[in-house]
Amino acid sequence: MTRSPAGWAADGPIPNSPHAGDGSGSPQFVCPSHQRPLIVSSEGMVCDQGEIYPTPNGIPRFVPPSTYADAFGLQWKTYRKTQLDSHSGTTITRDRTRRCLGEALWVGLEGKHILESGCGAGRFTEILLERGAHVTSIDLSTAVEANAESCPGSERHRIAQADILRLPFAPGQFDIVFCLGVVQHTPDPATTIASLASQVKPGGWLVLDHYTFSLSWWTKTAPLFRAVLRRLPAESGLRWTERLVDWLLPLHRATRTMWAAHALVSRFSPVLSYYRAHPEIDDELQREWALLDTHDSLTDWHRHLLGRKALRRILAQAGLTPIWCEKGGNGLEARAIRPLPGSRG
Repeated sequence: MTRSPAGWAADGPIPNSPHAGDGSGSPQFVCPSHQRPLIVSSEGMVCDQGEIYPTPNGIPRFVPPSTYADAFGLQWKTYRKTQLDSHSGTTITRDRTRRCLGEALWVGLEGKHILESGCGAGRFTEILLERGAHVTSIDLSTAVEANAESCPGSERHRIAQADILRLPFAPGQFDIVFCLGVVQHTPDPATTIASLASQVKPGGWLVLDHYTFSLSWWTKTAPLFRAVLRRLPAESGLRWTERLVDWLLPLHRATRTMWAAHALVSRFSPVLSYYRAHPEIDDELQREWALLDTHDSLTDWHRHLLGRKALRRILAQAGLTPIWCEKGGNGLEARAIRPLPGSRG
């Protein structure tokens, strides 16, 4: 039997809902390598083919200790509360979730089984749970630890560190697969979308967003900073983005009511600020959001862009029927359904 990866031990409690039949009806975890059921042991979650997946802090870990998403893990643990509506006192995340889901899904979330892919620190998790859904939150990075602090595991919430391309579930078991702010940061968006789509049950939905083409990004200095910062160790990248924010955010604040001056500052400054987009946020939270999103935009290893036609085509190739795909939020927002057997979509 293979040993647990170095540095990991099953030193936490038994993970919540590792099996179907726990009363929640949540899809069972399976070995991502062999698609075999997992048994909980003192070593972690064990596959009968010899794979062992440790469960430190009660969170199943289906990925190696280090991945290309390490910077994201540090980011979300450092700024765990920043984008939570419960922390900001706003409805920014709630409004985005509702828009992307659409009204019919939004009002019918109670009791639905949702795979939240790329859960981060839990900004969307808390909204989905508030609506009464059963949520399985996964992330490639150690952001799962921040998510567990924000939204502890319960009968309706499970957390696992897993790769979208090697998901620890049998196909076609979730009512909704929900993935915002993630696909563009994976190695190949089409492959990622196909993997996410495979988890959608017949009659179920995939809800996602993706960066799209924007002249403004390429007319800023941000791509130059990103070329350097994304190659630094995660801790160094975080320190440098904090310095940039401390140096340049005051300029964004000073010009927030002057359109031309603010546009000029935004051209040469790689700092993302929200003084104009969200003037209701106080200065302390403005700094937190600037720190978080500037780090996010300058240290992501992968950054892909898609047009609307391309995204709709990828969804269709994944066996889904694109219902809605529009510009909004960070680029494009879309939802698509897996047709029921025998239907024409």
